[in-house]
Amino acid sequence: MSQTQQHIIIVDDEAPAREMVGEYLKMHGFGVTLCDGGKTLREAIEVSVPDLVVLDLNMPEEDGLSIIRDLKGRTNVPVIMLTATASPIDRVVGLELGADDYIAKPCELRELMARIRSVLRRSAPARAPAAAPEATSAKAKDQLVRFGTKWLDLEAQALRDDEGNEHPLTASEFGLLKVFAANPKRVLSRERLLELANARDAEAFDRAVDLRIMRIRRKIEIDPTKPAVIRTIRGGGYLFSPVGEKA
Repeated sequence: MSQTQQHIIIVDDEAPAREMVGEYLKMHGFGVTLCDGGKTLREAIEVSVPDLVVLDLNMPEEDGLSIIRDLKGRTNVPVIMLTATASPIDRVVGLELGADDYIAKPCELRELMARIRSVLRRSAPARAPAAAPEATSAKAKDQLVRFGTKWLDLEAQALRDDEGNEHPLTASEFGLLKVFAANPKRVLSRERLLELANARDAEAFDRAVDLRIMRIRRKIEIDPTKPAVIRTIRGGGYLFSPVGEKA
């Protein structure tokens, strides 16, 4: 696998399904590893951490939700869920656990490819032109945004506390924080947030926005039950108050 080739792991207990998806992704230039469940996924990640995981939720030995919980507890790898018979609550729980998107199974391969490219764009490290040495300090400062108890490093796509400890951040959470950083003190509807974050259609993902905001608040607010940094505006959406100012 070349250094520039993006690596995707396909996890599905049905061999024909994972091989079909794998072959399609290989045709489009991706490096692919096929896994039949959680055990082989963990073994594959020990060898090489992928750029993204496509995960079937309905598997006999270990269900996809428990795999997502374990995976997100150890890595920030983006996850797209494949859902065949999974109920809406399973999709919601998966999103709350940190999954970045979902798609119904059997899936249209072109749509899956679009979802993959979208999630990879949101999770890819920002690439900025090389700055002159004297501009490095100012540039580094510009790349840091205060979000309550944490600092968001836009270039590294990392969330850190005042001691420099990094806190896990999914690609979709970073996408929302980046939008808020660019639009302080502006009320943003869920639809507008999704549009600016380059996420999927608003109708399907309203609930996902709320779940992600809830997860973000747990990480940045002094009291997540009384949010002061990312506030809910009734009938409007959400508003980012850089230093938690009152309206």
